[in-house]
Amino acid sequence: MSDSRVEDEAAVNAVLSDAYKGWEANDAEAFVSHYTEDATAILPGSFRGSREVIRASMAKSFEGPLKGSSTYNKQLSMRFLGQDGAIVVSESGILFAGESEVPEARKVYATWVLEKRDGDWHIAAYHNCPMLAAAH
Repeated sequence: MSDSRVEDEAAVNAVLSDAYKGWEANDAEAFVSHYTEDATAILPGSFRGSREVIRASMAKSFEGPLKGSSTYNKQLSMRFLGQDGAIVVSESGILFAGESEVPEARKVYATWVLEKRDGDWHIAAYHNCPMLAAAH
């Protein structure tokens, strides 16, 4: 791996870390701070078609069912697509207030698509599916 990729890998991990910290703070604005304006998020039964829609949805959720929650994230892979694209796959889940472990039934496989714009990495798309429904 070249020095450029090592730097890019660190930058991509920093973007994801910032998103996780935003979630832990239940701060929708911080959570989407590295999303592109045209970012998309697909979750079971839900499509969110812009950073603003994602932000608004998360703000509402942080006031309700996700209040006090954080996330568990274990990176499974990262690969680069040319100089300006990256795909990160993780095992993830929501830790609700008071939980220290995500039950297996609530774990998901998540795919993050990132794009480098003007030298900075941004989240362009996110998708997840339940682990138990996915073929291993």
